[in-house]
Amino acid sequence: MLLGTQDRDFFPNNLVEKFCFIKSMGFECFEIDGKVLVDNTEEVKKAIKESGLPVSTACGGYRGWIGDFIEEKRLNGVEDLKSIIHALKEVGGTGVVVPAAWGMFTFRLPPMVSPRSREGDNTAIIESLKELDLVAKECDVFIYLEPLNRYQDHMINTIQDAVDIIKNGKFDRVKITGDFYHMSIEEDDISEALIKYKNYIGHIHIAENHRYQPGTGSIDFKRHMNTLKEIDYNGAVVNEGRIRGENPLKAYTASVAYIKQYI
Repeated sequence: MLLGTQDRDFFPNNLVEKFCFIKSMGFECFEIDGKVLVDNTEEVKKAIKESGLPVSTACGGYRGWIGDFIEEKRLNGVEDLKSIIHALKEVGGTGVVVPAAWGMFTFRLPPMVSPRSREGDNTAIIESLKELDLVAKECDVFIYLEPLNRYQDHMINTIQDAVDIIKNGKFDRVKITGDFYHMSIEEDDISEALIKYKNYIGHIHIAENHRYQPGTGSIDFKRHMNTLKEIDYNGAVVNEGRIRGENPLKAYTASVAYIKQYI
């Protein structure tokens, strides 16, 4: 397993400097914003070469969700994701993290009635993934479909929800991002879910139960990291949590040391 991170406010802006700084902190890969990757592909290649830090994945950076209510936004998102997939091929990344949507609607807040049926939701997601699956196959990368918790999305909340989409669409290049924060809300047991769906897990995001950096909450990282080893997961484990502490850099560095003892 490779410990990775997304971008942080205290990282340098220059990409070469950013990559070198991330590696110096003890991270072993970087999950880059998709738009940053597409807009700066050659500079990213240079940063990878000079730092020795690989890009594992891309996350975000597209104009619409694959399950967007607004068709124009959905189509824009699909086109942007195609560009991200092509750019990932150029820099050697394994795939792009894609939720159905984020913050678009939840059954947990008013009006509690979705403007679209469940069938409509599934159709939008599957139509988007059909196009992306073909491009991902051509580029030899994956789409990492990410279930989000019920308060952030209403379409794909559990690992089983994502598996159902993959099975219904008969996709070749769609796997699942197991996010410990979302899983701590939606799954009965994180480790049991990882074991049950091990053939579908392609990527891992980590954060505590309260969404902050590992080592500051109640998630049993020792147990769940051991589970990842047991199921022979050897991909990226990307620290996605927010950072709590008076000194964010010091707090984040401590979190690196905390999680590395279990990887």
